[in-house]
Amino acid sequence: MTGVLYGIGVGPGDPELLTLKAVQKIQACDVIAVPGKDYRESIAYGIAIRAVPEIQEKECMGIVMPMTRDRKVLRECHERAAGQLAGLLDQGKQVGFLNLGDVTIYASYLYIHRRVAAMGYKTELINGVPSFCAAAARMGIGLVENSDQLHILSQPEQIEEGLKLSGTKVIMKMGKNMGQARSCLEKSGQDVWMVENCGMPGERVCRNVGEIYENAGYYSLIIVKDKPGNGQKDNLMEGKRDKPMEGQEDKPVERQEDEP
Repeated sequence: MTGVLYGIGVGPGDPELLTLKAVQKIQACDVIAVPGKDYRESIAYGIAIRAVPEIQEKECMGIVMPMTRDRKVLRECHERAAGQLAGLLDQGKQVGFLNLGDVTIYASYLYIHRRVAAMGYKTELINGVPSFCAAAARMGIGLVENSDQLHILSQPEQIEEGLKLSGTKVIMKMGKNMGQARSCLEKSGQDVWMVENCGMPGERVCRNVGEIYENAGYYSLIIVKDKPGNGQKDNLMEGKRDKPMEGQEDKPVERQEDEP
């Protein structure tokens, strides 16, 4: 019987944010794979080991995944990684691949996941706490409320136009383009927060655009909101409510406490 490949989100940095399911899957897996040449230097491994110390007793391996936009290099890398993991699955081993944040959001692991699944192996994704949710909680603010929209901007060329969108904007993965992002933010005149290395050693919090520095690290996440009263609807005002859809005027909708 072949094994199962689990893509496991370990959250943004605080080991206490690992879900119970993530912990249980890590404990149950025979092999733990992480991005990077040396698994001991992996940030994801560093997070997991603080929540699941027994991971040190397992077979662990690093999967080389270079930070490049060269499609050919990436394709070869992903195919090689899928082959390595398939070899372990053929041995009947349960394999867990650790991924920062949530495994469905800009996760490098997904490229491998699709290849292994296409080869006929059983795979499963285990969600983790997304970095932008953790950053909002760290700042003590909500991401979206009522009918607000949420937009994720992950490329520098998306920022200028993206900031014109109504609602909340999340800017991530800027790296060396932080200076460009800051310039656009200054011109937008919106409310800005940033958390660098959320939940990790070296965490730094910025509560306005003036505090953002150009050499902020890759794991810096920015939250942008329209200023109150700047054309933004406030559905929390007394007596104001969203207009019901036709035929639903007399049909109140029950809302679960944990719904977004």
